[in-house]
Amino acid sequence: MRESLEASRTCYLMTYRVSIDCVEGVLSHSHSETQPRQKSVKNEASSTSEAREPDASLTAELVARSVAGAQKPLSDTVGELARQCVLDWVGVALAGSQDALARLLREQAEEDGGTPVASIVGSGGVRLSVRQAALVNGATGHALDYDDANVAAQGHVTAAVLPAVLAVGEANGASGEEVLRAFAAGYEMAGAVGQYLGRTHYELGFHGTATVGSFGAACAAALLMGLDAQSTAIALGIAGTQAGGMKAQFGTMCKPLHAGKAAENGVVGAQLAARGFTGCRDLLAAPQGFGAATSPEPDVRAALAPPPGGSYLNGNLFRYHAACYGTHATLEAVRALCVEHDLTAGMITRIDLDVESRARAMCNIARPESGLQAKFSLRLNAALAVLGEDTASPAIYSDAIVSRTDLVAVRDRVNVHFMPPDWPPMASMVRITTCDGRVLQKVHDSSVPDPDLARQRDRLTRKFMALAVPVVGSARAVEIERAIGALDRMVDIRSLMSLLRQPKETAL
Repeated sequence: MRESLEASRTCYLMTYRVSIDCVEGVLSHSHSETQPRQKSVKNEASSTSEAREPDASLTAELVARSVAGAQKPLSDTVGELARQCVLDWVGVALAGSQDALARLLREQAEEDGGTPVASIVGSGGVRLSVRQAALVNGATGHALDYDDANVAAQGHVTAAVLPAVLAVGEANGASGEEVLRAFAAGYEMAGAVGQYLGRTHYELGFHGTATVGSFGAACAAALLMGLDAQSTAIALGIAGTQAGGMKAQFGTMCKPLHAGKAAENGVVGAQLAARGFTGCRDLLAAPQGFGAATSPEPDVRAALAPPPGGSYLNGNLFRYHAACYGTHATLEAVRALCVEHDLTAGMITRIDLDVESRARAMCNIARPESGLQAKFSLRLNAALAVLGEDTASPAIYSDAIVSRTDLVAVRDRVNVHFMPPDWPPMASMVRITTCDGRVLQKVHDSSVPDPDLARQRDRLTRKFMALAVPVVGSARAVEIERAIGALDRMVDIRSLMSLLRQPKETAL
């Protein structure tokens, strides 16, 4: 069965696996020396004074690629994916603006004060400073845990990068095309950094949205501000030295705060670098730098390997369930079995879930005590699927559901089995045992994006409308959706940001 899971994603991963094998032959001499240094750094008595020259660093290479990419028009595919990311994030941010987390952050920012130049999504007209807007909008967009994700980057890239881009872009009057290019460049940086740090970075307890996302946000903000390559590298270093975010915070308001902090870190990194603030030019790969401190074996080859199809955006995974992405494969498989076999809760004696080992620290809250914790419970989400609840609606994850007797009864029949490390990420094998002795099995892999972009856009548009209309009204929601669809032709991003901050009652 594991072979069938691997087969389902072979087409998507083949390019990436081949490119990693090939990249060793094209690395410069300085890069070829970096790999053993990174793998042995914990055994060396190196000091930060041994930092490499800027033109020999991993950061310099990644920045050079980002600058080159941002100077060229986006391909049709990457441009469409970038606009889809914007549409999806705006929808979840508008819905998230009604969450208590968003209110608390807005109140704190307004109390702190600052120059009001950047709009707060769904706030009814609030504008804050650039860094405050990045923080508040970043956390707001991840408040419902309904935003997109990327396996390579080990987190929610759009939630970390786009708020930084929008805040800087609005303050500087950037065009829609400039915003999209900067966002795409920041996304690529996050993908490369995620690959450099490797899966063990996440397994150690780091939330990639906060850590990896900080580098992506800094890259995007720096490019949009017009920083040169050297200053951009320093901006990444400033952002990285602020980056944190522990997975122990999952199920609390601090998880969405991670996205906000990543966006804010990126903005601060770019702002300070623009003023001449100094910092390590290769924080990623320097001895005692970010890679050495947060990953057992940072991998330069993986960081420099071309992503599948030439862009990490090709691996962006949109979410159609308002819960942790680690639960999605289980939700899909359980629901499919129940539909195919006309199963009801009373017909089921046992549900077994085979999932990846890192789900243990990601979405394994056995008995959630709040709606927020319910998003991180494989067992409860399996029960929701059995009972046919609408997990596409954020409202289903309320505090009331965790004590519903019908859900609890099914939840307690669910057994979670964590597979060996080579089990495919974001894949679930579900076995449902029925009262009449049948064992029904279904496998679902949530790590493979939809290859049909038109179908994906239609689905995302429906999701957007469902989230946005209750907040801004149907007329405004349609106007926002159309504006994002033509974002590459928008003269000034302030046109969009004005729509996003206005109160509902002013909608035409």
